[in-house]
Amino acid sequence: MPSNPDTSARPVVAVLGLGAMGLPMATRLAEIFAVHAFDLNESRRRLAADRGVSVAGTAREAAAGADVLLIAVRTEAQLVEALFGEAGVADALADGAVVILTSTVGVKAIPATAARLLERGLELVDAPLSGGPARAGAGDLLVVVGGRPGARAAVDPVLSHLASTLIVVGDAPGDGQALKTVNQLLCGVHIAAAAEALALADALGLDRSATLEALGAGAAGSFMLSNRGPRMLEAYDEDGAEVLSRLDIFVKDLGIVGEASRSAALATPVAMAAEQLFLLAQAQGLGAADDSAVVRVVAPALRNEPVPEATGAHASI
Repeated sequence: MPSNPDTSARPVVAVLGLGAMGLPMATRLAEIFAVHAFDLNESRRRLAADRGVSVAGTAREAAAGADVLLIAVRTEAQLVEALFGEAGVADALADGAVVILTSTVGVKAIPATAARLLERGLELVDAPLSGGPARAGAGDLLVVVGGRPGARAAVDPVLSHLASTLIVVGDAPGDGQALKTVNQLLCGVHIAAAAEALALADALGLDRSATLEALGAGAAGSFMLSNRGPRMLEAYDEDGAEVLSRLDIFVKDLGIVGEASRSAALATPVAMAAEQLFLLAQAQGLGAADDSAVVRVVAPALRNEPVPEATGAHASI
């Protein structure tokens, strides 16, 4: 990458939402683009400024004249408010600008949003992503894209700088949301299964760290086990794991999975069981904790229940 890249021919990018994913994406994009960012949270704005991102005073100020708007919010309601609410930014963007939706909001939210943007001469590229904050900052994300070909081409430089894997799912906004819904089904199930497996190891008196190492080296290994497993072990500490992905996001996402499966008349009993585990965790006040804290629902040592005495040769690995 050039040390002083020429940004004169590059689109101006606005980033709305500087949360766990929005901040590293804004930082990554600011390496080669003119980026103007905003978040309602003052501490997130300060963090962005500390990382060299140009931070605006309002969302409309950040979006003013931008060619590309990357929006990283949590819910459909936040998306609609950010674009079309009282302080919405849709009317502040440059003519012909493209909005990149990186959030997981579900398929049904997309048609009306895309139509309202088209009325203003704006395009929507549906580009939900997966990979976590560290990979976002390194440009190593999986991004699945749905959008009209011309709009996709306009934002390809932006998405390519964020993604190591960029998959075009279809030519309509909403196609990306559909694939991300499938992705979240697997992710939610894998996290829930990892929590149950480590809780069972604990209940059997096995060494938790040795168990995690053994499982990760064999056929039971998965990205979620290797990524969330160490953080689940931190759940045994008083402060728990650093919040990299809030637990209530999977409550939302597995709710989207359930809605999609019902609309398709498809049974997804394993995903729904995983959703119940996350709902139980949220009911126990863990919604704002890292999603690895779901292990607290089932691990006996974290529920203040006695751990049965280990027997035989299974006391350690």
